[in-house]
Amino acid sequence: MMEENEINHYPSVKQSWGVVGLCILFSILFGVPHFFLSRIAGEEFSFLIYYLLSMGTVFWIAHLKRKKLTYISVYNFDFSSAKTIVLVSISVIAIQIGIISPIVSLVPMPEFMKNVFIEFAKRNGVFSFIAIVLAAPLLEELIFRGIILDGFLKRYTPLRSILISSALFGIVHLNPWQFISALIIGIFSGWVYYKTRMVTLSIVIHLVNNLAAFSSMYFLDAEATMDMSLMELYGGFLNFAVITFGAILAAVICLYFLRLEIMTMKTSQEAPRALL
Repeated sequence: MMEENEINHYPSVKQSWGVVGLCILFSILFGVPHFFLSRIAGEEFSFLIYYLLSMGTVFWIAHLKRKKLTYISVYNFDFSSAKTIVLVSISVIAIQIGIISPIVSLVPMPEFMKNVFIEFAKRNGVFSFIAIVLAAPLLEELIFRGIILDGFLKRYTPLRSILISSALFGIVHLNPWQFISALIIGIFSGWVYYKTRMVTLSIVIHLVNNLAAFSSMYFLDAEATMDMSLMELYGGFLNFAVITFGAILAAVICLYFLRLEIMTMKTSQEAPRALL
């Protein structure tokens, strides 16, 4: 009975650790050609190729494994209503401002990591845009929601599935600051996927989150803001409190209406089936 369950539902938690290991392994292996290519073609173009090769290879391996064990080779790319997309987009920004940023700001960052983030923030050209805003949401959501979470939901409870897949998503980023962001956004994205089974919405959530981060890299001076506290960045405690509380309130309101919209969408989808 257990053997049948393992064949029909991929991956298990143990198998998903293998996927995470592949993400880290290929990030290291493709780092070598990335180093040499960056000297020839430039840092940003080289990073795009590096990202597509490393994460693309992981997705392809996990996809083939899933297809072999489950005979499933498709992903739900259906589009929901424009209202749903607007609600998830606003929710992401509100969660980022009201929850993630205050938590991340409490974690001390050593000087060498500040330099790493400053250097990364300088990559704000078109190739970086393609890698960060387009490629990353597509490939990472297909891996962590389309394959890992989808398989978990067929094996475990929704809560366990969402939390473990989100934690794995955070671990892949290999630093505590991005882990926090990836964990929280992953929980939101996982909840939306659980309710809709649409990987499209998860991609939109990830895209909006990365677009916001990319925009801050483009418009803000990373060196000037890296050493500033969140309160200093906002211009004082009162501004910090108002912005944070306002963002949390906006997130709660959007999540409430998003839940109603998803329920309405599911009802409208089930109605024609009831007539058959």
